[in-house]
Parts: sequence; structure tokens; C-alpha cells
Amino acid sequence: MPGAWRPAHASILHIHPHAGTVIVIGGALKAGSDAVWQRIVDEAGGAGSPIAVFPTAAADPVRIGAQIVSALNRCGARAEAIPLAPHLDGVDLQAVLNDPAVIARVAASRAVFFSGGSQEYIVDTLQPGGRPTAMLGAIRDVFAAGGVIAGTSAGAAVMSRLMFRDAMDSLAVLKGQWRVGQEYDRGLGFVAPELLIDQHFLKRGRIGRLLPAMHALGCRLGLGVDENAAVVIQGTQLEVIGGSGAVLVDLADATSDVTLPAFNLRGARLSYLDHGDRHDLASGMTTPAAHKLREPCIDPAAASFQPGLQSDRYFLDMLGDGCILGAMVHLLDGPSPEVRGLAYRANPRPGDLAPDLGFEFRLYRGPGLVGWCSATLGGEDYTVLQARLDVVPVRVANPLFTPLAALPPPVVELVLTGRGGSGENGDDDDDQW
Repeated sequence: MPGAWRPAHASILHIHPHAGTVIVIGGALKAGSDAVWQRIVDEAGGAGSPIAVFPTAAADPVRIGAQIVSALNRCGARAEAIPLAPHLDGVDLQAVLNDPAVIARVAASRAVFFSGGSQEYIVDTLQPGGRPTAMLGAIRDVFAAGGVIAGTSAGAAVMSRLMFRDAMDSLAVLKGQWRVGQEYDRGLGFVAPELLIDQHFLKRGRIGRLLPAMHALGCRLGLGVDENAAVVIQGTQLEVIGGSGAVLVDLADATSDVTLPAFNLRGARLSYLDHGDRHDLASGMTTPAAHKLREPCIDPAAASFQPGLQSDRYFLDMLGDGCILGAMVHLLDGPSPEVRGLAYRANPRPGDLAPDLGFEFRLYRGPGLVGWCSATLGGEDYTVLQARLDVVPVRVANPLFTPLAALPPPVVELVLTGRGGSGENGDDDDDQW
């Protein structure tokens, strides 16, 4: 395929192809994101396609359901909200969940859309205690018939076999807070079992929870979708759409030192796929967007490499907004062969059993690190492939810093030098001190 890139060392991942299409949205779609909504409608069959909208996760399901239905219908769909949500007043949840007429309407849809909110409401409603309901069976029938399963934010999280349930504190997860039914739970499993989905990824610095979750759950691949972005998944094929991108994490070659008393990882591979980029999970092949391929490839290992970014950086909050992407970009296009940063809590919280525990993130160049940058769409948009990452536990001083104390006033010594007399060694200046 012209323009496609595959690392020579990449191992083949065997994933059985799925019948339908999964579209995971990282959350917080901005105004003007009709391209994402239109893609859902197009994949569902185009104008007039029936789409079942589940506002199950939402705190205000009536308002959120109506907004999603409006966005889809604006793009030509025939969408309807399914009144199945714990926070929906005046509705008998169990009656709707088991209503044959509602189940039949869902099964006849060409797509199902899950709203944002709290993902535990989705799984607790559709598969309480891990037991699939007839409604979930109807949703799976839509997928098996080649339909679309889409979701934003919480609705994206449920797509994995296992999912984050309530793990809002990424640093706590890094420190080892990882409990079934609390930080993680069963998902609905619409993507390959090797793949763990996360959302709001760059905005909320969730690399800190994705890495230990993948390691603990035995997931080789992680996909962190940023806000205002979506990833279309068809079998092993990924395509990034929307206004941002996604981080693909591969732990195939990663190792961990079991003698260390905290989470650690060496040799993880990170890639940032921008809007328009495509990736094949089976072959490891990436095809950057067409506008990127019109620009020269950035290869730090090439003899002709000239860094486009001139300054070195150290990231004092690696879990901050967009910091992991900033570090990857500086690694690719900066002057240094490695970029480092910290993940730590400057103000420890009550109950933190390891207040001095932090983690140094070390990104470094290895075989296959390449990328592209384009300003065609109005900004410097990067694609970064195959950055290496180590995460090492460290002890951080608390407080991390202290103000400088005022210096004492200087001591001034006055030395009186008298005239040296009438001899030849006398001073010419009578008043010199």
C-alpha cells in the first residue's frame, strides 16, 4: 500500500474479524463535529437508517438522549431514544428492559449508540452481575448483522471486554489501587479481547491508568481516544476521525521488574495516530493521512535529520493535559534522544499510603521511531510512531521544594591603610581605603 509504514520488528496480532463496526468517541465532541455523526449514519447504511440511542449512562437521560437523536437525525438518520436509564424518572427500568416490543425495535436497528455519563450504569443495566439480558442480546444481534455499535465517553469505555469502571484517579491506579468492581469491571466486549479502550485520554492524562491496567489485565494493546476524536474499528482496521487523535499502546515487548515494590514497565511502545491516520492491528501497518504523506517523513535516525523543535523539555506533570503527546512530539522532532517527566502528587491526599511515591516516565528513541507533521489543516499536526517508554517508580520529596531563605546582610570590613611614610614604597593617594 503506497505510504503505508510497518515496523520491521512488529509481531503479527491474530484478531478474529468482527461482523460489524465499532465507533469509539473520546468524549466532548465540539460544535462542528458533524463529520463524526455523519460517519455513524453512513456506516449504518445512510439516510433513513434506524438508530437506537441508549442514554443509559447519563445523569439527565432525557436531555442527553434528545441531543444525540437530534445530531444523528441532522445527518439523515431515523434515530430514537430508548427509555432505559436508572436516572429516568417515571419509567419502570425492568419493564422496559424486558419489553418484547422495545427489544424488537432495537434488534431491527442498524446502529446502537451509547451516551456518555457513568459506564457502570450501562453494564449494570444490560448485564447485571455479568449476566447478559435479552436487551443486550438484541444489541449483539445488530452488531452480528453488520451494524454499528457507537458510544461516546462512558459509551466508549464499555466497548472492551474489560473496562475502567470508576478509576478517576490515574495516579492512584499507578500506585496500585486496582480492585475488581471498583476501578475495573466487565465491559460489553465489542472489540478484540486483546484491546483495552480508554477515553478523554490526552485531556485527562489517562496514560497513568492505562499502562497499569493493561499490565494487570493482560491486554497487549491499549487505545486511548482523545476528546473531540473518534476511532472507527472494523475488524483489525482502525481509522481516526474528528478533531484530535488517539494513542495506541503496545506492550508486546514490555517487561516489568517484579522485585520492585511498585508498578514499573520497560520497553512499551507508544504511537500517536492523528485524524485521518489508519492502522492495522493485525499487521502493525500504519498509513498516515494523505495530507501528512505530502510532507517529508521525520526520522531522527537519518543522517540528514534536523530537529524542528530546538528546546529540551522536562515534564513536571506527565499526567497533565496533553503532556504525554507533547513528550512524544519532542522525542520525535526535538534535539534530545530521550524526554523525561514525572507523575507525582505535590499535595498528598488524606489516606494516601504512599505519599512520597512517584513515577518517572522516560521516552526514548528506538528502532522504527518515525513521524510526520503537517500544517495543512491550520495547526502543527503530528503523527508519531513507535516511541519507546519506561516507567520507573521513584521517591519524591515532600514538600518537593521550599522557598529560599533571605540572605543575611553582607558584612563590610573597613581596612584603614595609612601613608607608607617618606620612603620609596609610600602610596601616592593619601585617601585610599
